[in-house]
Amino acid sequence: MPFTALANATTPTAHIGLGLAAVGRPGYINLHRDEDFPDGRDVAALRARTHELLDAAYAQGVRYVDTARSYGRAEEFLGEWLDARPSFTDLVVGSKWGYAYTGDWRTDAGTHEVKDHSLATFERQRAETRELLGDRLDLYQIHSLTPDSPALADKELHERLAALAADGVAIGFSTSGPAQADAIRAALALTVDGNPLFRTVQATYNALETSAAPALAEAHDAGLTVIVKEGMANGRLAGDEAPAVFQEIAADAGVGGDAVALALVLHQPWVGVVLSGAATATQLAGNLHAPVVGLDEEQRARLDALVEEPESYWRHRAALPWH
Repeated sequence: MPFTALANATTPTAHIGLGLAAVGRPGYINLHRDEDFPDGRDVAALRARTHELLDAAYAQGVRYVDTARSYGRAEEFLGEWLDARPSFTDLVVGSKWGYAYTGDWRTDAGTHEVKDHSLATFERQRAETRELLGDRLDLYQIHSLTPDSPALADKELHERLAALAADGVAIGFSTSGPAQADAIRAALALTVDGNPLFRTVQATYNALETSAAPALAEAHDAGLTVIVKEGMANGRLAGDEAPAVFQEIAADAGVGGDAVALALVLHQPWVGVVLSGAATATQLAGNLHAPVVGLDEEQRARLDALVEEPESYWRHRAALPWH
């Protein structure tokens, strides 16, 4: 199991991973991208930024990197970086299949990604990932599993995933949308030859969207590693966008609101890894202060008051423009 080493990690930042969604393609839904990329977003610029972030993350103790087929050229950038650093054997690499990038390196594309959870897509994208990452892939996840996904009922797909697991690649899934908990529980029930199919689950959890928490606790109790994404709600909980309570707690702790947002996630007993979606080295450094932020009962109660209804949260997220 690729995350076993993190259970005994003594470096707090080992439980923070680096997600490459924001740097593998020119457009994304995170706020303030124009400020993050003042020098442009051509392929060379994003390659250099990705490599800079990976260097900074590894130097500061981060040991999990998360990418996906739909993150533009993120797998390519990561593969190049890994090839140049063969001694970094303690890094855990996860990717995802099920979405294809269709943005053609444009921020104004009509469609940036297309979802397809078919067996044919798995076979095609697995070959593409293998070409770019070789044998460095440790975890392969179904991207954004929902309760209506055909991947939940496709027995042939399950057998192919189990075969990949037998070859040493852990199998996981990510979730999205207001029915995350339903998708998680449905996935936990899947077995092949009596063995659970999935070893990890990646879900959205933050101060505004907590609905998946009970299901994530169940997944943890079932032995899965829980990876949390969007801990800062695509920028809504960072900087000037953050609610006043975040800014107040951050000021008292001498950190940024981003560290408070990720600290809240790390305080959940079922969390194995929380992802930083940093687009700059400065953002990453701020995120990595999260493990040292203590939240007392009164502060956590104030943060709990920010929770939104899942449907409202996901409507807001769906309306975010691709900057």
